Amino acid sequence: MSKQFTDLGISTALLKALSELKITVPTEIQQKTIPLLLENKTDLVGLAKTGTGKTAAFGLPILQLIDTDSPVVQAVILAPTRELGQQIFKNLESFATFLPHVSIAATCGGIPIKPQIERLTAPTHIVVATPGRLIDLIQRKAINLKETKFLVLDEADEMVSILKESLDEIVAELPKEHKTFLFSATMPGTIKQLVQNYLNKNVIQVSANMETAGNQGIDHEYIVVDPIEKLDVLMHFLNSKEGERGIIFCKTKAAVNKLAKNLAINRFSSGALHGSLSQGIRDRIMEQFREGHINILVATDLAARGIDVKEISYVVNYHLPDAYEAYVHRSGRTARAGAKGLSLTVLQPEEVGEIAEFEKELGIKFSEFKKPSTLSIEENNTLLWAKQIFKTKPNHEVDAELKTKIKTVFHHLTKDELIEKLLANYLLQNKSEPTEKPVKRQKMK
Repeated sequence: MSKQFTDLGISTALLKALSELKITVPTEIQQKTIPLLLENKTDLVGLAKTGTGKTAAFGLPILQLIDTDSPVVQAVILAPTRELGQQIFKNLESFATFLPHVSIAATCGGIPIKPQIERLTAPTHIVVATPGRLIDLIQRKAINLKETKFLVLDEADEMVSILKESLDEIVAELPKEHKTFLFSATMPGTIKQLVQNYLNKNVIQVSANMETAGNQGIDHEYIVVDPIEKLDVLMHFLNSKEGERGIIFCKTKAAVNKLAKNLAINRFSSGALHGSLSQGIRDRIMEQFREGHINILVATDLAARGIDVKEISYVVNYHLPDAYEAYVHRSGRTARAGAKGLSLTVLQPEEVGEIAEFEKELGIKFSEFKKPSTLSIEENNTLLWAKQIFKTKPNHEVDAELKTKIKTVFHHLTKDELIEKLLANYLLQNKSEPTEKPVKRQKMK
């Protein structure tokens, strides 16, 4: 099997861009896919886990096959979320650094459509879109796909419900002789149905196993907790990772909001990300995360799609996902670009048996993460309490006379004595107070 991009038939301009990006060794999916797509003879289904370089696997051949003398849309790439669409767009732009005549546009939902319509009046070769926004552009007759040669469905397993409704309308706009490339982390029955309905009967299927550059650096671990101690154990873990960046996954928007609120109360540098937030807020939180202004994202599965930040050192599955592919996408947020990473799953006792199912289905091995002792958790909560006090901003609206009276109460104490008394008071009030009520969770079907 080829080991260098030069062996795959990649052009000099693309090789130069890859060299500047310090991308030197193709991943398995890239080695298997790129030569086939460059031949441009058939439809293709690519099965590969998150973090294995799928964007380059389809993006490099498409960039190379673009006819820059023809100012029409020649490739459409569909992504499930705006975040992933923007990530694909940025990657293609960086690959095309030395292809100045290739024009790429992003037309994703969640932002005003008018600037996108205006952008499409200029010559455009590649369009990266979300399905809903592409349908909108088609209905407004703002995009012409009559000469489009390539349709890419990226992360198709995350778009099944959307594609069922919209793919007919999109395909109807394409010429009969076009190629479809479908990429997915898994191959459930719904994806097989899409392949049968929309891809050529001679479609080629390629797959890359879990042992890829993007996945071998992940340590998969689980920790077993009672519901009442779940939040305390999480905060103990987060305190041990202070200064590192990570993502915590929850199953619902309500759970994301609740956990984000608890982390904010305990002064963790965190932000929430889910589909009900406006696009502006989501963009701002993502920018803060990328720039390192916040260290922790609490997110739902779909909201976190498209996050490609190299320095994410851990992922926490605060709730066990219902689907195996969801676990693949979650854990794939860490250990990017050859780095090491930890994927920690928080389980309730009745869920432990499901770990074996995940191991068998995904071909990975979990090890048990040691739960901190009761004493260690209590000490951690006390430390968090101290940080809360330290980070609390003074309230300048408190009556000056009242402040004077309070200062009089404490004036004869030294700083050490005041701390001793505050600490004793805290420990007295928090002897056996639970921090989170038990939560009932539906068993995975």
